[in-house]
Amino acid sequence: MSLLEVNDLKITYQTPDSEVHAVNNASFSIEEGDNYGLVGESGSGKSTLAKAVLGLLDDNGAVRSGSVTFKGRDLVGLSEEEWRDVRWEEIAYIPQSAMDSLDPVMDVGAQIRQAIHKHKNISKAKANERVAEVFEIVGLDPARTSEYPHEFSGGMRQRVTIAMALALDPDLIIADEPTTGLDVIVQDKIVHKLMEIQEEIDSSLLLITHEVGVVAETCDEVSVLYGGKVMEQGDTFDVFHDPRNPYTMGLKNAFPEVDEFDEQAISIPGSLPDLTEEPTGCVFRNRCPFATEQCESEHPPLVGSGEQVSACYYADKADEMQEQASDPETWGIDVPEESESRDLGEVIVETDGLEKWFEQSQPIIEDLLGEEPDYVKAVNGVDLDVRESEIVGVAGESGCGKSTLAEVISALQSQSGGDILIDGDPVDDLLEEDAQEFRSQVQFIFQDPFDSLNPRQRVRAAVSEPLKIQGHTPDEIDRRVRQTLADVGLNPPEKYLDQHPDQLSGGERQRVAIAQALVLEPKLLICDEPASMLDVSLKANILNILREMADERNIGIVYISHDLASLSQITDRLAVMYLGEIVEMGTTDEVVENPRHPYAASLLSASPKADPQIDRQRVLLPGEPPNPIELPGGCNFAPRCPKATEECRQEDPARSTFEDGEHEAACHFPVEDIESELLAHYARERERRERESAKEA
Repeated sequence: MSLLEVNDLKITYQTPDSEVHAVNNASFSIEEGDNYGLVGESGSGKSTLAKAVLGLLDDNGAVRSGSVTFKGRDLVGLSEEEWRDVRWEEIAYIPQSAMDSLDPVMDVGAQIRQAIHKHKNISKAKANERVAEVFEIVGLDPARTSEYPHEFSGGMRQRVTIAMALALDPDLIIADEPTTGLDVIVQDKIVHKLMEIQEEIDSSLLLITHEVGVVAETCDEVSVLYGGKVMEQGDTFDVFHDPRNPYTMGLKNAFPEVDEFDEQAISIPGSLPDLTEEPTGCVFRNRCPFATEQCESEHPPLVGSGEQVSACYYADKADEMQEQASDPETWGIDVPEESESRDLGEVIVETDGLEKWFEQSQPIIEDLLGEEPDYVKAVNGVDLDVRESEIVGVAGESGCGKSTLAEVISALQSQSGGDILIDGDPVDDLLEEDAQEFRSQVQFIFQDPFDSLNPRQRVRAAVSEPLKIQGHTPDEIDRRVRQTLADVGLNPPEKYLDQHPDQLSGGERQRVAIAQALVLEPKLLICDEPASMLDVSLKANILNILREMADERNIGIVYISHDLASLSQITDRLAVMYLGEIVEMGTTDEVVENPRHPYAASLLSASPKADPQIDRQRVLLPGEPPNPIELPGGCNFAPRCPKATEECRQEDPARSTFEDGEHEAACHFPVEDIESELLAHYARERERRERESAKEA
């Protein structure tokens, strides 16, 4: 018998103007001990299905038909009192944003105890024992249960929410985008920990995500959703190795592989369907390059042989469609003519020994005694340059100083030391001479378009505002706004000019933010994680736009990201940061194919693979980055580096140069094939842990 069965489920949301058909006849089942993936773009119905299984639909949401059966019991229609016996004890939930789901004024241990006491009548001492136990299970120090959420890193907070979900030994864990926004090192740790825990407590997992690679590496079976419909379903290996539906093909091809830096990013054109009416034809037909008149008549049924089924009238031609779907031009994407190298122009920005230190507060007595305060050395001696038409990527874990570096280069924060030159002139001189002109030439794109766009401003006003500040005429403003919207793929511009941000999809909002930055025709564009929260297809679209803008407008771009795969697709050079310093830098293909620093090699090896044939070894980099106020002596990476020696712990490494000076690494022992050495080390460590676990058992 299946643990969970969702059968022919229909879910709608009532809005003031219409009824939205969010889930349309979706069915899937999860066996005991299985990992099941729900994958698809935002708005495809994934989270709505999860909320229905948990009985947590919003007040305006309703199950119109179908059933949700858990261990033979129909969950649809349970009273709130009955749901209390199901949630956490039998079905637990790991939300997407750990910071939003944890109470900031309650210590983390108390929050987990609260969940335990609501379901079990046990003493506080017993509850504390269980809290300490689940902390150990998720790899957190039990001594930290009395600390507050803000005292933990993003990855640690996510592990706290996992610990809370495990506290009552549930049979099913529902994880809704548990790794979105996390860097690849932390993501790998979180996913690995989930897999370990599952095996330990023998639970099942429903993983909801748009990260195709994470599903390909962790789930036994998968359903691909679009427009509330199941487009393809079956064994994960079969679905991603041999997709039979055009939508699955588009998603897989849009997922970037870190070593495919010469490939054009593929994005699925168009937007999600209007679901204010129940779908009649194929929900994907308006975006599908293979759609015909037959697709207009009704949505195709799920058909196929064995366990793998696809909702496509032309599933029998899947092999032919797969070959065509791998070509960007099939999706209407222009592929630039190949050239041996890009013709880069003059240096736009150059930093020399750039520093940004944040002074920490200290007791008044220490101030009076004249003691030197502590500093967080967020940026500590960075040398970086960017040329016309060049995209330089900056990669690293959260907290390594990437965003601070971006803000200092763009003069959103002042530097503590070193120099920043724009076209050979110091930034401070340019700001003093004409701050308005400087701001027009150096533009910044933030991570979250919700924060960078005024929700009360229409698109026309948001994009034209920089031009008004610079004093352009109304006719010139109108012309440039329309042209820039068209340049970033918002066609026709008339469709978007009078819309507010809440009327746009996430990808459309981010394109408006890019248009807002490009409308002044800047020389330098600083992008701080502009696609980290977007689906794989929308992310590919943003990457293509930025690459095109760099090539056509001769703009220099600094692209900040923890996503190595995205960086490898569009950047010319790659800088890897760790605790405020650049530890490796070189041409993107050289750094990706032949990393010389152990940290860079670890980042690259932690990137997930969408191809289920690849058995990637997880790179579980030990520990967390050290306290930035009390940095270790010698190499900052030494406490986590499997190659570290006493020399590394005592002396800063000199910078070694390779490949005619285009590839540099700050390491005492930079060698070729460092990635293979590290993987061998991690494999030995894994075998050692398995032997110790077997002895304990």
